[in-house]
Amino acid sequence: MQEKSKTVKQRNYNKADINHNITYSQIRLISSSGSQLGIVSSQEAIKLAEAEGLDLVMISDKSKPPVCKIIDYGKYKFIQEKKAKEARKKQHHASLKEVKMRYRIEAHDYKVRINQAHRFLTAGDKVKATVTFKGREIQHTNLALELLKKMSQDLDTVAEIQQSPSKDGRQIIMILSPKKNRSK
Repeated sequence: MQEKSKTVKQRNYNKADINHNITYSQIRLISSSGSQLGIVSSQEAIKLAEAEGLDLVMISDKSKPPVCKIIDYGKYKFIQEKKAKEARKKQHHASLKEVKMRYRIEAHDYKVRINQAHRFLTAGDKVKATVTFKGREIQHTNLALELLKKMSQDLDTVAEIQQSPSKDGRQIIMILSPKKNRSK
């Protein structure tokens, strides 16, 4: 047993939630097999962990008294990292897709842009609708605003306006985001 306790002391983890770094006087202890050992002092729990050749790890400091478990810290840390990696895999990162057009767009081209935006929004991406101007066309910003308003009305079933139309140099930009499913 002497050799096991030496290996536990030789491990140098710079965490505040293991072994001698636990400063609470009383803790709720869970054994390495998963059974509850009740409320004990932290010093007694450290002695039990060292006797098994394992670490005393803080599981939850939110409860009263805090919950600690006798486990191998390296294995515990590996499992936590694996869970975090799985959670990141399941996340969907919404990207920003752009739909460009001019204020004098033809009806068919407009439908193509609406279909593109609809496809992007249903895939969970945000859409940046941009109306660009060349030369003296900048005088007709009201027509571009009407076009963007019409676009937001046409995509009303799948999108909501995240950023209302705003002028940015020689273009007007509107950002649409997918509607949240409130049925879930």
